[in-house]
Amino acid sequence: MAQMNFLTQCTFDFGALAQISRILKTNGVSRPFVVTDPGLKSNGLLDILLSALGEPPAGVFTDTPPNPTESASRAAADAYRASGADGIIAFGGGSSMDLAKAMGLMVTHEGPFERLGGSKRGMKFITKIPPLIAVPTTAGTGSEVSPGAVVILDNGMKETFVSAFLVPTAAVCDPELTLGLPASLTAATGMDAMTHCIEAVLTPVVHPPAEAIGIDGAERISKWLERAVKDGSDRDARWHMMMGSFEGALAFAKGLGAVHGLSHALGRIHELKLHHGTLNAVILPHSLAMIGNSAEEKFARLRRALGLAPNADLPQYIADLNARIGLPSGLGAMGVKVEHGEGAIDYAVADLATLSNAVPFDGDKYRELFKRAL
Repeated sequence: MAQMNFLTQCTFDFGALAQISRILKTNGVSRPFVVTDPGLKSNGLLDILLSALGEPPAGVFTDTPPNPTESASRAAADAYRASGADGIIAFGGGSSMDLAKAMGLMVTHEGPFERLGGSKRGMKFITKIPPLIAVPTTAGTGSEVSPGAVVILDNGMKETFVSAFLVPTAAVCDPELTLGLPASLTAATGMDAMTHCIEAVLTPVVHPPAEAIGIDGAERISKWLERAVKDGSDRDARWHMMMGSFEGALAFAKGLGAVHGLSHALGRIHELKLHHGTLNAVILPHSLAMIGNSAEEKFARLRRALGLAPNADLPQYIADLNARIGLPSGLGAMGVKVEHGEGAIDYAVADLATLSNAVPFDGDKYRELFKRAL
């Protein structure tokens, strides 16, 4: 059982979930409130968590939407207050973890929720939230060790909240929980993690340790993602994919880029219900093509990590990988239309991830990126 203390405490290995009661007690939580989603309630994974807890939790919120919203976070916060809980368990993918963080902010911070967002430079107002134990059931977002949460506000904006106080108090990473994950979700979440690693490496922010972790994560995902997609019961593949996801979030402490800027902007379109990881996968090769020679030294490092020839076409490698694991070839195949583009541009330019892109991106650059990815 690996115990890693890097950004936060992480218990990592098959069977790690059995440690959750001890971890809660160590962190002063006796009445945890569980945040999860309807899928994990229906497929029985929630029951596995509840069994591992031994004692019933103070409360359970199972209505996390695929893209967390301010209104759902508010409903969870109301339930948390009513339950008398003294800590949070975020159980699920990035959506459950992001909603749990937003809920934690709401029960500890007054005033309009949106004032705490990154576009408002609200990080300075964020202080401590209740102890949060994150238990991922997918291998993609890495939110179990990240300082961020992404939430669609009541005003329609998909906002990023960032603070060291949003890094979970502890993470419990048990690859057992990802065995049997559907191939489509394995592919989408895996490419989410790959995008985290690659964008973190490419951002010009100086942070060599995070960059090295991103390189290792990209190498690991490139070796194991296709195996995980092909065979949902491959334990080695599931272990390495969860580690790659974990590393992706450690790496993006360095920053992200335009892939996430556009992905967040399109993800706010409620009627489309677009999956964040799939958006990242589809947009990534086109962003890489636009960066091109501006980051050739880092492209060379990534090619080596991915096992490619020195002159290999990195954007084409990502596009081909997407095709092999069954992801869409473009945004159009996901239901995105030309008319969705212009409405997303302002949101993308204002997104926090845009500030750390490998090359400067303005509205015209985003229009080009959207056109390429469509």
